[in-house]
Amino acid sequence: MNPKQRRLAGALTLALVALTVVASVAVRVPGLTPGLAASLCFAAVIAAALLISWGAEAAQFFVSQGLAVAVIALLQVVPEFMVEAVIAWQAGKSGRVDLVFANATGSNRLLTGFGWPLVFLVTDLFHRRKGRGPLPFLELRPEHVVEVAALLVASLWYLVILAKGSLGLADSLVLGGAFFLYLWVLHRLPAEEEEEIEELIAPARALATTEPAWRRAASILALFALGGVAMWAVADPFLTAMKEVALAVGVSQFAFVQWVAPFLTEFPEKVTAVYWARTVKLAPMALLNLISSTVNQYLALVAMVPIAFALSAGHAVPIPMVGFHKVELFLSFATTLYGVACLAKLRFTRGNANLMLALFLLQFFWQGEISLPGGLFGLPTGAVSAHLLVAWAYVAAAAGEIALHRKEIRLFAALRETAAHVRR
Repeated sequence: MNPKQRRLAGALTLALVALTVVASVAVRVPGLTPGLAASLCFAAVIAAALLISWGAEAAQFFVSQGLAVAVIALLQVVPEFMVEAVIAWQAGKSGRVDLVFANATGSNRLLTGFGWPLVFLVTDLFHRRKGRGPLPFLELRPEHVVEVAALLVASLWYLVILAKGSLGLADSLVLGGAFFLYLWVLHRLPAEEEEEIEELIAPARALATTEPAWRRAASILALFALGGVAMWAVADPFLTAMKEVALAVGVSQFAFVQWVAPFLTEFPEKVTAVYWARTVKLAPMALLNLISSTVNQYLALVAMVPIAFALSAGHAVPIPMVGFHKVELFLSFATTLYGVACLAKLRFTRGNANLMLALFLLQFFWQGEISLPGGLFGLPTGAVSAHLLVAWAYVAAAAGEIALHRKEIRLFAALRETAAHVRR
């Protein structure tokens, strides 16, 4: 980096540090109006999440690969983790579980249904602007099959949860164990090359190239600590502010927590992904970043929820699911199933991006229930959730994707190749 770029990156980092501290303290001042409290919470969450994200990106080049993977994987879900922990804790105290699955299901679907197509469309835009014509697909490397396989296994466990009708500590044990197994496999894969430091976003690159080494390490650790403390400080006011804003604008609290909270907490990941997506070379890294974040949420985030709920309730008790919970979880599973079907060939095509975005927008704007006339598709007359129909559309799209590209599927060959590397 030249000196001017370093000064600008440093100034931006310091500005976000100041915003994080001021907003985190100010949000606890008594007598704030709901609108001002919400604005301060949103500012603190976005600023803290960006600082954590930059620190994590810089840290991956200066610690052992296993430690880097573990730290980055955990830090990527810190914002969603804090919000969902507060929701689960409050549910354990009150016994009201209606918001428990809101943030988790919204996070998954935003990352997959909106984030993946966003990466493709941004890359395609820059590809066209350079006079290279439409972009046909994004291609992942064979070792990226680890994330794809982990995503499939993690999402399939949602079917087990749906079959039981509850989320409990046994699920935490399975998902938590799968998370550490996933980290161990990644630990066995090659580390990132140091020359890729130049491909980081400017503030993260400035951190990664800070000298001497003790100052670099102290700066990164300070950002982690500040971001974590800020997230803890505003998590409860953040959730309260979202509920009050939802009431003020006439939107259900579940929908507001499901969509607005994940959008804010995932903002840094999407900024990084869009930054990388400007070039075809880095676009697969951008897509992989969102895939990895989804895996972390399916495993670590969901594993945490029953633990927080049980600690708050004071005894081990599973979280029961009501009807709309089951529909939302099934829709999250179906979204991910189609995503895995798309990546089974280790390519994400234009058609995949367009269909995934179309189905995401359909579920976002088409909510509630619809009445089906008797005999339509063999279904009885009655009200059917629009989200349930969209979920089955995802399942049908996944089956069609596998059937259409069955001769191109590279998932199993890549798994065998990666397993051989892990054994070595």
